[in-house]
Amino acid sequence: MINYLIFGGKRSLDFGIYISGSGAYNAPERDVEIISIPGRNGDLILDNGRFSNITVTYPAFIHRDFQRQAKAARDWLLSSSGYQRLEDTYNPELFRLARFSGPMDFDTRFQNLGGETTLAFDSKPQRFLKLGEQPMILTAAAQIRNPTSYPAQPLINIYGSGSGAISVNGSVVSISDIDELLTLDCEIQDAYKGLQNKNATVSLDKFPELPAGACDISFSGGIEKIEIIPRWWTI
Repeated sequence: MINYLIFGGKRSLDFGIYISGSGAYNAPERDVEIISIPGRNGDLILDNGRFSNITVTYPAFIHRDFQRQAKAARDWLLSSSGYQRLEDTYNPELFRLARFSGPMDFDTRFQNLGGETTLAFDSKPQRFLKLGEQPMILTAAAQIRNPTSYPAQPLINIYGSGSGAISVNGSVVSISDIDELLTLDCEIQDAYKGLQNKNATVSLDKFPELPAGACDISFSGGIEKIEIIPRWWTI
């Protein structure tokens, strides 16, 4: 099988780059602080409740037309800023959010006809399930199931009019003014309709999460239906 990666919507094969996957399965570190106290045996561990970014590396090679392909690959990888979607054929059901961290140093072969390098990406710790991009539409109370071991921060589109409330596993969000659509982005903790900020219309203790396992969801008032993009992820 020919293996390749997709970054920012473009395949490495389009630049003559083939990869191997020795770094495709690595996991990030948990963010903890180790505290030593004089006169006390052992260390205290302060868990910050998060994972750190991880460097994902792919040994890569260009077999032919090296100079042209290498220039095109540099333009592709180094022109992107911020996080981009990163996929590979070793984990076809998953994707990451990453940036190319470089550098791109090739070890060239005979008469510069080919070359090898390592492509390094600074990646967010999560590996997102493509299954978690599929919207789930609820027209009545229902139970959904998180297939991973980690709580997900969903995108929730709420349709209806007037006021209403939704409950996600006991976490209640009250909304005073639903004008056809209101979106809750639980990852960035924002409420909006298109480009309109709607945070003033929302009352909640915290933005909902979808915990591992079963999750009960219900809604009331002027809410007609909700659409959940769950954003399942794993490590």
